[in-house]
Amino acid sequence: MKFSELNLDSRLLQAVNEAGFEETTPIQAETIPMVLAGDDVIGQAQTGTGKTAAFGLPILDAIDMSSTDIQALIISPTRELAIQTQEELYRLGRDKKVRVQSVYGGSDIRRQIRALKNHPNIVVGTPGRMLDHINRHTLKLGNVKTVVLDEADEMLDMGFVEDIESILSNVPNVHQTLLFSATMPKPIMRIADKFMTDPKIVKIKSKELTADKIDQYYVKARDFEKFDLMTRIFDVQGPELALIFGRTKRRVDELTRGLQARGYNAEGLHGDLSQDKRTSVLRKFKAGKLEFLVATDVAARGLDISGVSHVYNYDIPQDPDSYVHRIGRTGRAGHSGVSVTFVTPNEMGYLRTIENLTKKRMKPLAPPTDNEVLKGQLEAVKEEVKNTIAVDKNLDRFDDAVKELLEEYSPEDLVKVYLSTTIKDAQSVPVKIAPERPLPSRKNSHSRSGHGRRGRFGGGRDRNRNGGGHHSRRHDDRGGNNHGGKSGERRHDSHNNNSSKSKGQSKKNFKIRTNL
Repeated sequence: MKFSELNLDSRLLQAVNEAGFEETTPIQAETIPMVLAGDDVIGQAQTGTGKTAAFGLPILDAIDMSSTDIQALIISPTRELAIQTQEELYRLGRDKKVRVQSVYGGSDIRRQIRALKNHPNIVVGTPGRMLDHINRHTLKLGNVKTVVLDEADEMLDMGFVEDIESILSNVPNVHQTLLFSATMPKPIMRIADKFMTDPKIVKIKSKELTADKIDQYYVKARDFEKFDLMTRIFDVQGPELALIFGRTKRRVDELTRGLQARGYNAEGLHGDLSQDKRTSVLRKFKAGKLEFLVATDVAARGLDISGVSHVYNYDIPQDPDSYVHRIGRTGRAGHSGVSVTFVTPNEMGYLRTIENLTKKRMKPLAPPTDNEVLKGQLEAVKEEVKNTIAVDKNLDRFDDAVKELLEEYSPEDLVKVYLSTTIKDAQSVPVKIAPERPLPSRKNSHSRSGHGRRGRFGGGRDRNRNGGGHHSRRHDDRGGNNHGGKSGERRHDSHNNNSSKSKGQSKKNFKIRTNL
């Protein structure tokens, strides 16, 4: 379907056209007409499928520019996603002059309060900071017409259930609710039952969710072997832009230091970094100035990053849904991608559980031979020589030295010396990565894999072992530069009366729509 067929405001169509888009994605084609019609909608879609425009375009279309009230509220799990959503909505609504404001923890709340006084039409933010503003009466939701829960499963994973319910309890009874999630565990459906009215479900076929364009491999290795194996695979595969996932913050820090020691252009991303550092790292990665981004699941949630060629799971995720989120960062927009998962012998049960979810077998990847590694390194050096000759206009400054060297040595010998000094055996720089506690036996935890995964899977150990649990994540979202505000405050009274719709109103008749 073409965007021009959607009966959107001409100013929005102009913005879409300027962005270079003509055809809608599946989630957009299904969702936009429903939202325009005023329906509550549940959309099952991963980051990168165009869901921001799927809810953003109809919301922007409905904004009444004569009103000074906040008309739409978009709740995001992370600061990064809130910022990205705000920026995309601003671009799409620029010609209509729609005002979009983001609010999130880790940023000066006083500056946000001043911005909210400028009467934005749409507010995008993280749950904790939104609650802070609601409690301070600086975020007034009395005339909100649409609420969006973006990456809902991630917000549940991060312990935001109570915050979300408190926010929704402050929104008027008559409003539209849109919920987007990559996966649909039971807690998501409970939220839908409680806060949505006859929602229509748009579900992308599983083959689209499990990324058929991604070549998925696994490498069986003991924990102490993984780092050397991974860097050797880098040399063979030559990733242009790669994400590496570690289970804990400590793991991310050690992997980053190890990669940097071996000459790789790498930076780490986890919840203990300052917001300025996180923003700086992401900006470099998106601009292609950083080849390797090492991250925990928590830090990478909701990141809308395009152009990733490879995803490396240094630690296999304990939760199969997290695997889908991780590898979904590559193989986007019609491009192919590669994922490599390192698995210790006792983790093979987790691998099989992931394969059962994705309905796709990972291919075993044999450790690269010395000849394969050398061949990959030589290709990288040849590419570097080619690029340097094309770009560096000052190579003639070496003319005298080249002449002297050629008088004494043959060109072949000089090239051999250059290659010898350029190509190093990665293992000549020793790197020690501390072992992590083994995952619990898949045999014992298999029955828990489908439900009740909050705080137990994936990044759970990352949060618990590094002083962060779900509650500390919420504190991190709410806190930071509050300047006198009590970041730990809660509106417990609102939790006791948190549904603005009676159970009689929320009798549901779910309509399943599946893309073919």
